[in-house]
Amino acid sequence: MSDSQIDVRPLTARIGAEVGGVDLTRPLSNSQVSAIHDALIAHQVIFFRDQPMDMDAHERFGGHFGQLYDHVDVFGEEYISKHGTPGHPAIVKIHADETSVAVAAETWHTDMSCRAEPPMGTILHLHTLPPVGGDTLFASATAAYDALSPRMQAYLEGLTAVHDGARAFGKFMGDRKYPATAHRVIRAHPVTGRKLIFVNEEFTSHIVELPREEGASVLKFLTEHCKNPDFQVRFRWEHDSVAFWDNRCTQHHAVWDYFPHVRSGYRVVIQ
Repeated sequence: MSDSQIDVRPLTARIGAEVGGVDLTRPLSNSQVSAIHDALIAHQVIFFRDQPMDMDAHERFGGHFGQLYDHVDVFGEEYISKHGTPGHPAIVKIHADETSVAVAAETWHTDMSCRAEPPMGTILHLHTLPPVGGDTLFASATAAYDALSPRMQAYLEGLTAVHDGARAFGKFMGDRKYPATAHRVIRAHPVTGRKLIFVNEEFTSHIVELPREEGASVLKFLTEHCKNPDFQVRFRWEHDSVAFWDNRCTQHHAVWDYFPHVRSGYRVVIQ
């Protein structure tokens, strides 16, 4: 097998694939990077098993696909003092244990959709898992759009919705200024051109062009519609598993069904 011939095994017809035949702990060739990118575009979220990446390897892998966020800039010094990793400003800890009162990603969302230019993608590596539970659900926003009636698709065209960082981050990081941005409700993926629904339960506050009650009803319909199991893949983590999702066309939800056990790892976010 050549280094570009990775093994891609789809998990559902709409979203998700496991990728084998590549060692993420080692530098990748251009052909490997291209093959992984193609798998991501085709399947929207891809998973790797048995990848004991250290932080240097994690950052190197993410850097193949774009500039990594400096999380001090995104979240501020106070948050990073608790969740950051010294010497690795692009990496934050994702950790829950017996002292946790909430966990990251417990509500369906698209990462940092409150920013004017939301991230391209996210790469999460978990090294410590609870004995049971702790799965992550991913939903395809393109499959959700395709399932709408033509009348609803036409109705939503041209509408914009506000994504407010205070809704998601305020409960973790207190009272400070968070970005809030209006995005089109229906967007096109920049690579595939496929249309998708771009609202989510955690960040989206309201639809700009509609009266309050009508907008709230439409937003509720869309967020519930996007959670349809027909559009989902459920990933069962194992020690040193890695998930890489296309943030432009997916939503995800981390299931917190393992309290008081530990679930821990590291994440990078690609601009």
